[in-house]
Amino acid sequence: MARSPQGLLMLLLLHYLMVALDYHKANGLSASKDHQEVTVIEYQEAILACKSPKKTTSSRLEWKKLGQGVSLVYYQQALQGDFKDRAEMIDFNIRIKNVTRNDAGKYRCEVSAPSDQGQNLQEDTVTLEVLVAPAVPSCEVPTSVMSGSVVELRCQDKEGNPAPEYTWFKDGTSLLGSQKLGKHNSSYTMNTKSGILQFNMISKMDSGEYYCEARNSVGHRRCPGKRMQVDVLNISGIIAAVVVVAFVISVCGLSVCYAQRKGYFSKESSFQKGSPASKAMAMSENDFKHTKSFII
Repeated sequence: MARSPQGLLMLLLLHYLMVALDYHKANGLSASKDHQEVTVIEYQEAILACKSPKKTTSSRLEWKKLGQGVSLVYYQQALQGDFKDRAEMIDFNIRIKNVTRNDAGKYRCEVSAPSDQGQNLQEDTVTLEVLVAPAVPSCEVPTSVMSGSVVELRCQDKEGNPAPEYTWFKDGTSLLGSQKLGKHNSSYTMNTKSGILQFNMISKMDSGEYYCEARNSVGHRRCPGKRMQVDVLNISGIIAAVVVVAFVISVCGLSVCYAQRKGYFSKESSFQKGSPASKAMAMSENDFKHTKSFII
């Protein structure tokens, strides 16, 4: 009876699966168990569980932290490194006290013990996630801006986990709530993810004290308030100043022309010609000519 290509492929896959299972059984290897995830707030305690058979005198246990470079956590029946002073072993499990954000990552426990089939090895992987409250966010608020311009206020926190959301306040009132209720007439947008408050065309009524709050599931912090003053551009004053400057320049130009027409600059030149210094210069030139002719 001919078999279809799909049937032959299924038979081959079943054959390879049975071979793999026989190999694991012959060598005493057990498959990895379900991946565990442990979530804890920073500075609290966490337990990393190694789901393995009951501990025996012949069991050998190792805990490793995985990453760019694998580091030993529990080796030769002793806790290593930073865990030595703030962790303890409970059977195959590790109880970590005062967890920090640096402890976050993937951990693997390896339990080996001799068996009738050879060396039996079991592994478990645990991911430790550390939740961190936001720090005081960094806020950028300009002190003075001109009305009608585009202005951005920025807020950022780099420590919170999960990433915090941001809310801007003006004079103690949430702009997010004012925007939803239509209480604010200015045209602005607030991005709660990036922390940017943008005024598309800022006005005088936007003057006030601003601060930003960063919040996540662990806690919230805010930056100190900063005053932003919106100045109105005085067009009539600028025009008046330009007219005054033009008038002063015109008066100066007319004064110079009047002086030239009256001959004030030419009289000064004739005075310089009749001065003793000019006469002494003329006599010196005549003496030079007489001396020259005498020598010839």
